[in-house]
Amino acid sequence: MNDPAIHLVRLRKTFGHDPHTVVAVDDVSLEIAEGEFFSLLGPSGSGKTTVLRMIAGFELPTAGAILLGGADVTRLAPYDRDVNTVFQDYALFPHLTVQQNVEYGLKVKKVPKAERRRRAAEMLESVRLGSFGRRRPHEMSGGQRQRVALARALVNRPKVLLLDEPLGALDLKLREEMQVELKTIQREVGITFVFVTHDQGEALSMSDRIAVFNHGRIEQVGTPREIYEKPTTSFVAGFVGTSNVLEAADSERVMGEAATFTVRPERMRLVYTEDGVDALEVSVEGIVTDVQYLGSQCRVRVDFESADGSIRHLFASVPSDGLAGVAIGSDVRLAWPRTAAFTVANTGSVNNTEGENQP
Repeated sequence: MNDPAIHLVRLRKTFGHDPHTVVAVDDVSLEIAEGEFFSLLGPSGSGKTTVLRMIAGFELPTAGAILLGGADVTRLAPYDRDVNTVFQDYALFPHLTVQQNVEYGLKVKKVPKAERRRRAAEMLESVRLGSFGRRRPHEMSGGQRQRVALARALVNRPKVLLLDEPLGALDLKLREEMQVELKTIQREVGITFVFVTHDQGEALSMSDRIAVFNHGRIEQVGTPREIYEKPTTSFVAGFVGTSNVLEAADSERVMGEAATFTVRPERMRLVYTEDGVDALEVSVEGIVTDVQYLGSQCRVRVDFESADGSIRHLFASVPSDGLAGVAIGSDVRLAWPRTAAFTVANTGSVNNTEGENQP
């Protein structure tokens, strides 16, 4: 069995000194397989970029080990590791042509001129920029510059490519186009990609697997479907997509079990009488307090009285053409199948919140 492309062993990183020590990464262990498109997902300050910088060699861990292809590289300099990094700002040389930018790393390694020109030209073809070699970076769009940066990083044939929020500076339409491009390129070159993002839609659409970070620790690792449909903690449920969280007092009343449950809005439906609830469903009564039109779907917010007397809310995603007669102030009942609710560990106050950058 092959060694994983990346193996992190109890990685820890602190900044500062007592009593002002900040723990940026706290006991992170992780294996990333060869050829995976793997995303590190989390809010700002969650530790994902620090982990990426430690893999690259730009930061040394306070404790733990980093293995690349089975070899311990924990204390090696960045240039002695078989990895390359693509940053959000691209870091292209403005005075060089696109071809020269891509050749630069090969030139530093003293690859013969003819060989580096051939490899750079091949890599530009692979990122759909074969005819752009003589242009300068300022003559290109943001998406094209991003692909030049990608070609420059890949031309050295690293075992691992690290990408630090590389699409963050692009507008929405271009970002979505580049997501498709990036995944296609990764499949074609077969190199392990480690992608850092705070955008859960980006991570879900591109990744083979995702690690969700929170406060320097990994909350969950899984495929996009596992992360979205079966979150294991309340933080993951609330951060990745829109989630409804029922905490112990309410879930005991509604579900018959005092635990923290999460239910996705698309599994909920609006009903108007007790008779409309199926025997395999559970439900709560409430009042519609907001309706957001999202094209084919609407997101309906329903407020209900919690077991402790406070007002909580739940979201339902319903087809826009099924909202006849539903207006703010309407009395409704929200119903969902028992099997649509999953118990989660309560790791943060995310009661029915919306994650960043909803798709």
